[in-house]
Amino acid sequence: MSDTTGRTKDAGWEVGVRTTVAAPVPIVWQYLLGEGLGTWLGEIAALPIESGAGYATKNGVKGSIRSYTANSKLRLSWQPDDWPHDSTLQLSVKETITGTTIGIHHEKLASRDERRMMLGHWKNIVAAFDQHFA
Repeated sequence: MSDTTGRTKDAGWEVGVRTTVAAPVPIVWQYLLGEGLGTWLGEIAALPIESGAGYATKNGVKGSIRSYTANSKLRLSWQPDDWPHDSTLQLSVKETITGTTIGIHHEKLASRDERRMMLGHWKNIVAAFDQHFA
């Protein structure tokens, strides 16, 4: 792996992971923002979907909604309580022949080490999605 893999020209470091599950988009989207919310975001009663609305999870992640398109895409700021900076997290779904592709894109990461840590984190998350929909 190159020392610059995942480095952007102007937004720090980024990482993306995807998985395709054998379920239709509406079912996957409902899971991601309902029962599965705690899997990828952390324990939270509900996530507000209005642009600009803030959120905080019980494990210390906070942020605000940047944009929301039902059954398609959610962009939010994402900052664990032990990070001195926020980052941008995008969750997306797209219909495929075999079901739905779930994508997670995380940008504005501070360093290669932070990128490496988040790559492992998000790979574990999509593995949990695979297990749920298996």
